[in-house]
Amino acid sequence: MDLINLNKGEKVIYNDKEVIITRLNTVDSVTIEELSTGINHLVHVSDLKPIFKKKDNLDDINVISEEKWELAQQRFEIIDPILKNPKKLELIKQISIEKNIGIATLYRWIKLYKDYGTVSALLGKPKTGGKGNSRLETNQEEIIKKYIKTTYLNSSRTSINKTIRLITIECHSKNITPPHENTIRNRIKSLSEEEVMKKRIGTKEAGYKFNPILGSFPGADFPLSVVQIDHTRVDIILVDEYYRKPYKRPWLTLAIDVYSRMVVGFYLSFDPPGALGTGLCIAHSILPKEIWLEKIGIQESWPCWGFMSVIHLDNAKEFRGNMLKMACKNYNINLEFRPIATPHFGGHIERLLGTFSKEIHNLAGTTFSSPDQRKNYDSEGKASLTLPEFEKWLTLYITKIYHFKNHSSLNDSPINKWKEGIVGNKEQPGIGIIPRIFNERKLRLDFMPYEERTIQEYGAVIDHITYYHDVLRRYIHSKTDNIKRKFIFRRDPRDISVVYFYDPELKEYFDIPYRDTSLPAISIWEFKDVLRTLKKNKVPINEKSIFETYREMDDIEKKAIRETRNKRREIKNFQNITSFEEPNKIEDKTDTELINIKPFEDIDDETFI
Repeated sequence: MDLINLNKGEKVIYNDKEVIITRLNTVDSVTIEELSTGINHLVHVSDLKPIFKKKDNLDDINVISEEKWELAQQRFEIIDPILKNPKKLELIKQISIEKNIGIATLYRWIKLYKDYGTVSALLGKPKTGGKGNSRLETNQEEIIKKYIKTTYLNSSRTSINKTIRLITIECHSKNITPPHENTIRNRIKSLSEEEVMKKRIGTKEAGYKFNPILGSFPGADFPLSVVQIDHTRVDIILVDEYYRKPYKRPWLTLAIDVYSRMVVGFYLSFDPPGALGTGLCIAHSILPKEIWLEKIGIQESWPCWGFMSVIHLDNAKEFRGNMLKMACKNYNINLEFRPIATPHFGGHIERLLGTFSKEIHNLAGTTFSSPDQRKNYDSEGKASLTLPEFEKWLTLYITKIYHFKNHSSLNDSPINKWKEGIVGNKEQPGIGIIPRIFNERKLRLDFMPYEERTIQEYGAVIDHITYYHDVLRRYIHSKTDNIKRKFIFRRDPRDISVVYFYDPELKEYFDIPYRDTSLPAISIWEFKDVLRTLKKNKVPINEKSIFETYREMDDIEKKAIRETRNKRREIKNFQNITSFEEPNKIEDKTDTELINIKPFEDIDDETFI
């Protein structure tokens, strides 16, 4: 995983150029300076990329042995106090003596953790190699050192290009052969980041970056210190995407930042809550939202991303799976489960779910909270929204209404409180712009449940469906100690036409499609519906019967729709013949019109008390 740090003095990439962050403007915008030209830009953080350093791929956490995982955790526990208190250099010496570990080893572990952002990275091997002897002449060396010290490492923030130019001029004036510009560039790039920031930007700002205040706030006193996650079955019946017929009620898994009450992420599905929904909700909370918002057609800001310190979860047994716990530990997220008989433990998230329910009761297809409230309301007959449309509606509500509504317990809106925690106020500084995750695919896969399967000449079989790609070929009939070897596969519940195979040698994931590419892409919920039909009819379950039944169910639906349309057409024609008046025109409401309905009313602040 690649993290992009967004502190003052951080070097990043903008428009394929190396730049340095000189100012934090808002929660999601910074001022940058091109290192080669000195030109400044005001940019959105999503336009920035990390400076990629060649790193070895790491083992998937689920293939690491228990012994090695324990070793990685032990190493992290040793360096964790140093990560929280980087200013105290004597702490490194103290830990080195107490644990009988060399200082160089401690620094290497710290670097591995910062490079990869995971606990499992501490198992990686140190990089070898070193700097060669300088080939520069003494007089060249002296001139380079002089201008780096007096010109580049200066509050005037002279550009690299100008520094090179001044060095070249000085060399020519003294009849010295100027060093190659790449030599000077590499010399500048090799400087300590902390030293560069102190000299060019200021000691105070350097302190914010290299001596951050970590772990010093008790409780939920800054953004992402504590995130609560809970789930509910939503009081609305949704329709299927193809025929728009009533389907079922969805489940919502929701994550809220306790400090600001910002919604940091959610996950909608037709499956009851479990490790999959919770994992994907956590991934959605950690990841930046810009790409996802654009994908679902929303042009609003949702400036929430980054790793939370603590997650409070319901005490339900479905959340106690080892996969979820290991994924959180790997990213240094502490999971805390709600103690039994402590309703106040998750009060913030439960009040928020109650607020959402009130707004959802205004939508077509709502089931309300009880039969008494529903009375004669035809929830199925009124159902209109598909899962993607409801997801879009909910996102609009969160980003345009809820985040900007005054919260009685905060005496402010969630968005303003979030900004205060990031950029600070007159009383205390903020924590700064939170590092962004650049490798979104890797993180999302880490929080997906996985299956272990052998690989045969025809591929791998998951839930009666065969998947194949040439990348699997090298592992066909693979064995370890004469036992069939199993491999890790992950999949997205919304589209099971592709699974993600972890190659244990290359240490990366590959997309593996259906072996039979003519088969339609279906969701896990459609797949389960087919299985229920097969079991009900006592039909043997295999890939052929699954997709034949899916097509048969599809044909029944199409026939029903055709017959309904024909019948309605007959009735309409009859009315046209027998009526002397022009028939009423029926306004066809498009899917877009349905989505753009704004059922939002003011939130009842009493729900936040």
